[in-house]
Amino acid sequence: MFDIARLDLMWISFYSLGAMTVAAVLIYVARFVIKNRVISIIMSIVAWILLIIAFLLMIPVIGGSSHA
Repeated sequence: MFDIARLDLMWISFYSLGAMTVAAVLIYVARFVIKNRVISIIMSIVAWILLIIAFLLMIPVIGGSSHA
């Protein structure tokens, strides 16, 4: 579907998984560690942005490569 090499798709998937992991850690810290409400909201917004980026990065990975 996409004209991306398979090795590049592997790296894209790693970046996406890393973004999801960082987002999960940020959500945990924002909810249970940070007591300041403003900082907690900012961290949650950053986590949501990372989740959206991870989702967008997974689209080419799921779509696959057109290289045989």
